[in-house]
Order: sequence, then structure tokens, then C-alpha cells
Amino acid sequence: MFTGIITDIGTITALEQKGDLTARIQTAYDTSAIDLGASIASDGVCLTVVALGDDWYDVQISAETVSKTNVHSWKIGSRVNLERALRVGDELGGHIVSGHVDGVAEIKNVMDEGDSTRVRLIAPSHLARFIAPKGSVALNGTSLTVNEVEGDIFGINFIPHTKSVTTWGDVAVGDSINLEIDTLARYVARLAEVG
Repeated sequence: MFTGIITDIGTITALEQKGDLTARIQTAYDTSAIDLGASIASDGVCLTVVALGDDWYDVQISAETVSKTNVHSWKIGSRVNLERALRVGDELGGHIVSGHVDGVAEIKNVMDEGDSTRVRLIAPSHLARFIAPKGSVALNGTSLTVNEVEGDIFGINFIPHTKSVTTWGDVAVGDSINLEIDTLARYVARLAEVG
């Protein structure tokens, strides 16, 4: 489990396709404190560490994960939001995030509003019903509050701090963004279906 509070920005330094995709991610994390088999959310995708170096770790990514996320667009030099798995006693500053991406949203607009930036995204139609104003979503692993919803389009606001400690300062119209809907929204919708 994760919180959606990004604690590092990693850089993809190697990609190798042999069976599954293996990605090497350079990080500022103390890799001596990471165990093989640990889970690290990389742009919101829960991935398992399979090798470690002084300032990097490798993950293996299945074809299923590549097909359902924005991992297919990763290239050497891509920057990705990172978060280590939640430990008992950690502060839950965002919301409960599983690292299981539900789909890929697309950035429709990016507009500066004062010091902040408003981003509007198009959600996959089958997920739009789970997104509500003032509800939570995880986008590229970042816990965010939804401003408004109009059909399958929803808006998010980014303050300067968030843009500086995540990859959200780099986004552009047309970018594919990993979307994880709020777990609570999923269960409420399911209860409404069977109720």
C-alpha cells in the first residue's frame, strides 16, 4: 500500500525487453535500505525490486502491466514519480493507494492560474463514474483532489510545491497519465449496484 505522497523522482536509465520488460531506475533513495522483493510505486505502478546498485534498482514489468499503463511510453531519460511502500506507523498524508493502475487518462489542457497550474484530463469512459468533485484520485502515483467533473473530463490543481517535488511540472497536453481511482469510490459504486 502507498499514500500517493511522492518521495523521489527517479530516472529511467535502462530498458531491456527479454520475456518481461526490465527497467533500471536511478534514485536518491538509500538503496542499502531497500530489500530485494520490495514494492516501489513508479509513476503509480507497484513494481517489485529485482536487483540493486549504489543509486539504482531494477524492476521487471509484465506485458499486462505495460499494456494497461503508461509504461509503454517510458524511454531512457524519462522521469518517474517514486514512493516506497507504506510501513506501519507512517503518516498517511494522501489517501490509500494500491499501486494497481485502473487505466490511462490523457491530458486535455494545462493552464496556469496564479502560481498554480490547472490540468484537465480525459478519463477512460468506464472509469469516469468513479471520479467525483472533491474526491481523491492517484495520477502517476500522486494523491490528488478532484476539482470538477464534466462527463469524462475532470480537473486537478497543482501548487508550486507539488510541481517541484513530482514530475507534474513537466507535463504537456496529450501525455498519458496512470489513473488509479479511489478504493472507497470503487466500493461505494459496487454497493450501489448490488443494493
